[in-house]
Amino acid sequence: MSQVKSIPKKAVQQQKHDVVAKKSATVDETKGPRNIVEKIWASHIVSQTDGHPAIFAVDLMLLHEVTSAQAFQTIEQRKLKVKNPERLLATIDHSIPTRQNRWEIYDEAARSQVETLRENCKRHGIPFFDYDSGNQGIVHVIGPELGATQPGMTIVCGDSHTSTHGAFGALAFGVGTSEVAHVMATGCLLQEKPRSMKVEFRGSLKKGVYSKDAVLKLISIIGVGGANGHVIEYTGEAISKMSMEERMTICNMSIECGARAGVIAPDEVTYNYLKGRKLAPTEDNFQEAVEYWETFRSDPESKFDKEVVIVLDELDPMITWGTNPSQGIELGKPIPNPKKLSDLAKKDLEAALAYTKLEAGKSLVGMPFQWAFVGSCTNGRIEDLRIAASILKGKKVAEGVTMYVVPGSESVRAQAIEEGLDKVFENAGAQFRMPGCSMCLSMNDDRVPPGERCVSSSNRNFMGRQGPDSITHLASPATVAASAIEGKITSPANYL
Repeated sequence: MSQVKSIPKKAVQQQKHDVVAKKSATVDETKGPRNIVEKIWASHIVSQTDGHPAIFAVDLMLLHEVTSAQAFQTIEQRKLKVKNPERLLATIDHSIPTRQNRWEIYDEAARSQVETLRENCKRHGIPFFDYDSGNQGIVHVIGPELGATQPGMTIVCGDSHTSTHGAFGALAFGVGTSEVAHVMATGCLLQEKPRSMKVEFRGSLKKGVYSKDAVLKLISIIGVGGANGHVIEYTGEAISKMSMEERMTICNMSIECGARAGVIAPDEVTYNYLKGRKLAPTEDNFQEAVEYWETFRSDPESKFDKEVVIVLDELDPMITWGTNPSQGIELGKPIPNPKKLSDLAKKDLEAALAYTKLEAGKSLVGMPFQWAFVGSCTNGRIEDLRIAASILKGKKVAEGVTMYVVPGSESVRAQAIEEGLDKVFENAGAQFRMPGCSMCLSMNDDRVPPGERCVSSSNRNFMGRQGPDSITHLASPATVAASAIEGKITSPANYL
């Protein structure tokens, strides 16, 4: 296996953007209160000409095996060098198997992707986390757990769920392959300033309800295009009570309602999470870093282009019934009736019901299924595994249900084993597998067979997302685990 090259701490510590970012004279920072999006944006403008996109500095780019090969090819064809290889971080996650002998990749295309990334990183001096490095895993899991993700940063990756990193007060978003090449060559992107949206989660989550349920509720209300062109700042009492891992789940799903990114202002929860991590500021400069991070909060009178308020006190666990994340309901509630919708919405709903083989007006409670999945960049962290294990302990997965529990990284897996969670899963009849994206998407061996149904803690329920003609119901890890025990969709409150 390839050896991991150590990453210089300074490369990923956000010490006032000491390398590439400089403030443009065209940015007026004294003109009224600003929200967090405006503050991060202003601090990363390299150049701005009226009527043109800004040249926008990128602090950290994450790479995986699927979307990087063409970018490397582009810069090499143009005889360019990677400008700041220490500001990149690579791993393998999408195409790899999660079985024990995962280094044996049977799919030729997947094997080529992995080998190409290995070789490209070696050739260009880019830090790369391979199998058995201790830090290989889903790219949006390892960035935070290493401490590479920090407040005030700009972070990009050739993956839409880069929004996960916004939980730390970073402006993080997915980019296309050509943009990956731009960042490699210049450390910058051409960007239009995004609009801003505020989502306030009021109240508290009751027993059996989690951050995944809160964000699925938001998406069900505003729809898949409700935040198009915006960066969402999540605020409110419920957010302040959440752990960093819960906040990552919220920001991860931002893209599913059309947002460019999601962001949560840093606070003591953020700083406590980062302190002592491998790539975070050292103890000597940590307080200085915190003082800088504290500047990335929305001013009290700052404005947003849109605002949404959601009260969570009475929210029940959510589950999707259709073919996009907005087609979700609280457990026990009926699937919407197409007769009560506009012609366009009616057509979409009828198509979704035809694909999922469900009936309008019925509840999903009691619906049998064949597969259960806990994992992904949405819910593959140690807290997610603990929640699933707390429900599965002393119980058995129902006959006829295959359950995969897939940790988001080698570090998460090691911690789960240390806590004995692996034994809980195995004793319950679930498969505790090796790290990777796994059943979130059908790019690897882990797929739901045609026509079969899966209750999944992942982020997308598109047609064929988990395998051709597969049917996906998105839910929290708790709902997945409780339902796996019964072999039919049920509320986790029954097991807590």
